[in-house]
This record gives sequence, C-alpha cells and structure tokens, in this order.
Amino acid sequence: MRIAEIFYKDKLAGILKESDLGEYSFVYQAEYIKEHSNDFICFSMPVNDNIYTSDRLFPFFEGLIPEGWLLNIATKNWKIDNSDRMGLLLACCNNCIGAVSVKPLKIKDEK
Repeated sequence: MRIAEIFYKDKLAGILKESDLGEYSFVYQAEYIKEHSNDFICFSMPVNDNIYTSDRLFPFFEGLIPEGWLLNIATKNWKIDNSDRMGLLLACCNNCIGAVSVKPLKIKDEK
C-alpha cells in the first residue's frame, strides 16, 4: 500500500491511498471538511466525508504528473516505470505548480 498526504494551499486536505491490488481511494480530513468546505481539490470530488474510490488513479491526480521531456527525466533518474502512476505522483508532485501538493506518507513497517 502506498499513501500520500494531499495539501491544498499548504493545508492538509486529505489522504490518497493505493492498495496492493491497485485500487485508489481519497478521503478529505475531518478538520479540512469543517474549516474549508468550499476549497475542493477538483470538481468531481467536492468536500464531504465520502470516500472516493477508483480502479485507476483519479484523473485530477493523473494530471499533476509531468509529461514529455520532464516525464522522461523523472522516469530515467528515479528509475520509475512510466506505467507506475502513483510512483510518479509521489516522486514528482511534492512541489507542483498551483495549489495542490502531494507528500508521500511512510507506513511504519516500511523501510
């Protein structure tokens, strides 16, 4: 399982998870829901306490991953397969242009 904290304007907005089976989920944090109910990550995921699920990386997060020559540099330097979209998101999207950033969250027994 791989997990990322999703920040919106430097506020922890929610948690994105990829299960070992390749399924994805995103959930907003309770504090974010209370304080930022109008600051949604994208139109298809309004701020509420629903757990959004998908069998592929959500299109919004997919759109944060670099393309073209920058993607080639990332896959080559970090040795990440182009089809590993969550891996690319975790490696490349900590400091995105715009309001959203992605920070990998280590699982305790992960080395």
